[in-house]
Amino acid sequence: MSPPLLTLQNIHLTFGVTPLLDGADLQVAEGERLCLVGRNGSGKSTLMKVAAGLVEADDGERFIHPGATIRYLEQEPDLAGFETLRDYVVAGLAPGDMDYRADYLMEQLGLTGQEDPAKVSGGEARRAALARALAPDPDILMLDEPTNHLDLPAIEWLESELAACRSALVLISHDRRFLENLTRKTLWLDRGRTRLLDKGFGAFEAWRDEIFEQEELEQHKLDRKIVREEDWLRYGVTARRKRNVRRLAELHDLKRQRAEHRGPQGQVKLEASESQDSGKLVAEAKHVSLSFGERVIVKDFSIKIARRSRIGLVGPNGAGKTTLLNMLIGQLPPDEGEIRLGTKLDMASLDQKRLALKDDWTVSEALTQGGGNQVEVGGKTKHVMAYMKDFLFPPEQANTPVHVLSGGEKARLMLARALALPSNLLVLDEPTNDLDLETLDLLEGLIADYAGTVFLVSHDRDFLDRVCTSVIVSEGQGVWREYAGGYSDMLSQRGRGVSQSDKTVSKQDQNGTKTASEKVQNTAKPERRRMANKDKYALERLPGEIDALGETISKLEAKMADPALFNDSVKFAEVSQALADAMAERDEKEERWLELETLREEIEGEA
Repeated sequence: MSPPLLTLQNIHLTFGVTPLLDGADLQVAEGERLCLVGRNGSGKSTLMKVAAGLVEADDGERFIHPGATIRYLEQEPDLAGFETLRDYVVAGLAPGDMDYRADYLMEQLGLTGQEDPAKVSGGEARRAALARALAPDPDILMLDEPTNHLDLPAIEWLESELAACRSALVLISHDRRFLENLTRKTLWLDRGRTRLLDKGFGAFEAWRDEIFEQEELEQHKLDRKIVREEDWLRYGVTARRKRNVRRLAELHDLKRQRAEHRGPQGQVKLEASESQDSGKLVAEAKHVSLSFGERVIVKDFSIKIARRSRIGLVGPNGAGKTTLLNMLIGQLPPDEGEIRLGTKLDMASLDQKRLALKDDWTVSEALTQGGGNQVEVGGKTKHVMAYMKDFLFPPEQANTPVHVLSGGEKARLMLARALALPSNLLVLDEPTNDLDLETLDLLEGLIADYAGTVFLVSHDRDFLDRVCTSVIVSEGQGVWREYAGGYSDMLSQRGRGVSQSDKTVSKQDQNGTKTASEKVQNTAKPERRRMANKDKYALERLPGEIDALGETISKLEAKMADPALFNDSVKFAEVSQALADAMAERDEKEERWLELETLREEIEGEA
């Protein structure tokens, strides 16, 4: 087994008085696929920066294998000093790297490369930083929230790109599906320390819950032991002084352990202020169309939305999701057709640009709409400090200006504002951005229990699957269609996902002519399906692995046939378990081989 490319050992780092990292470890081997998970504010990004050599720890060891290269995707890239985005991306290439890789990545991420860094949006800057990190093909690729500001086609493209790359991966992301599809190990950063699960993210949440349950049980046992010792101190002291001194010291030690124990970070308490029920009909669109100049955004679309529906809007960036949403809630009139809204509608909204937050507001002013110290939630009046605590804002942050908050803190603040308003219609535009997984779980539960209707724009496939009763999907050229169920249900019904070619129109340059890349896209023949490299490799490798397992099973069966084995119960149990594991693994590999072989035959049949 080859030595790790990167090792962090016993890393300590303190900001203020509370340790952020308190003995954290990290190892990255060649070809590793690892996700780094933890609550917002737990120090994930900081640990990744220590690993990348951008932050120096207070204590601990960092070792990188001689010659190993690392590329790090930062959340807020610095574009200063570059004339174009292409200059910024190419500057990240290593000696000997070819420019075409950078150009390909920018094209796939929707950039021309000629954009002025001083004028680009935050999303464009993040996509340029992603292209810069991917272009050199490093030994270790560290990506901090790589799916932020990407639409569904770009996220799925990035997944396939990372699955095929040779670099070791360390990923931080709130996108469950993205982590499940790409990772094979999970490093959990909790209360300054790290725990490693030798499985991908799909197994993490059940494992985390088991650890919390065990920890709670241990603390309960410690509490009971302290009670017993205190009872002895009151009533059981004897003349044996030395023993008593020792036992009293042990009691003090138990109390110190209890006092120093840092429990799990508190959970956000999500509660929506619900108003009276709306009418059974929330909104109805009849043959509505809308265009901006020659650009068709919506074409002959009809839908009827009933109370308690959870409607997701899905499509690539630029397809017009927010525009269609504004039409459905009556904020934008159609060019043709009719929009009819139901009765008794009270709407609360959360916009992805967070325009409702003023930078010069403090946290308490943002929650009280600019003044006062009371917030009304669910028909009850709360002090703003108590409501802040529900969303994990400590009292000392009451006067913190909004502009210094992190992305996750701003997301929680927007949620707190939206949920405090009495409503029976929630409009959520990219609500999952910057939220940690635990808060996402609570938001999903709130939406499930919400008595009103929800409109949701999101690129988070797992979130759409968990909350939506139906999704409205852009089919391209202004055509929108409703599918029952969540994102995965839509895939089954539609037969394909959301692709970049679904965009309603191509971008145009300032002279009104299409860019060269768009002309190529418009004239190119439809691409034939291809097997991913990892699937080709698996198809070639699996028969040999299946045969090897068959030999192992034959040997284990021969051992089971030996009568002497029954005299050793421990050995019998070991051989029986090994045989069952081998047979299960062979069945799994045979099923996988059959799936891949069927896929290969389908693709070759299309050629």
